[in-house]
Amino acid sequence: MDQITPTQLADWAKAQTQRPVLLDVREAWECQTASAQLQDMDLVHMPMQTIPDRLAELDPERPIACLCHHGSRSLQVAVFLAQQGYQVANVAGGIHAWSAHLDPSIPVY
Repeated sequence: MDQITPTQLADWAKAQTQRPVLLDVREAWECQTASAQLQDMDLVHMPMQTIPDRLAELDPERPIACLCHHGSRSLQVAVFLAQQGYQVANVAGGIHAWSAHLDPSIPVY
């Protein structure tokens, strides 16, 4: 499983053979507070605790990059998805690192 920073995410997305998914596993209030998206990826929001019940909503043929606040929850989800056979990467540092290193207009919380 790849660990990629927000600054590496666009290149990672372009290197995929299918359009990847940016899977935001934060709670709804967190997504309302701070959110990000890349043109080369489809954003899907599934809070971490809903992933097992909603697994069928994710296409196992599409690469997935998991995102959370700092990278811990997304890493847990990425490990789980990798165990299920998904091609997955974790966005290290999460939305906080995205704001700090890629887009300072994204609020820090």
